[in-house]
Amino acid sequence: MNPQALFGLSALMSLLAWILVTKLYVWPRLRPLPRQKALTLLVIPHTFRFIGLSFLVPGVASPALPAAFAVPAAYGDLAAMALAFVATIALVRGASPAIPLTWLFNVWGTADLLYAIYDGNAVVRSDPGMFGATFFIPTVVVPGLLVAHALTFRLLLERSESGREPRGEHP
Repeated sequence: MNPQALFGLSALMSLLAWILVTKLYVWPRLRPLPRQKALTLLVIPHTFRFIGLSFLVPGVASPALPAAFAVPAAYGDLAAMALAFVATIALVRGASPAIPLTWLFNVWGTADLLYAIYDGNAVVRSDPGMFGATFFIPTVVVPGLLVAHALTFRLLLERSESGREPRGEHP
């Protein structure tokens, strides 16, 4: 099988695995929680998005990885990480801007990942091996973060539409 197909299959299977884990384990535990606590649990994993800086480290990513992909991916993740920290602190403290900050983080973080997926497919499409050791970011980490973003949007939208704590059976 060619490397592009293996890369795409890896990302797709990871997304399906994250959805399954979320449906069976994550959502049933988040659903009954107060909104701000559930949001905190979804936002805090994004504080590890500094790992995107590894796209800029020679020897971790291939030197052939184009800067046109690596630079926006790395710094977009760094900005998402900073927003995740601010949103998490606001959520934990129950600060009045917590929900708007969570919206800001979630919109930015989702857009950043979707842009990186688009850009990565356009720029690195010929050789996924250019990711080097960072191969696991787009194939394992990004799908999980996208699922967390989707759940965050769900909680934010349910609350703003209904005015009540979110409830439901499936993510």
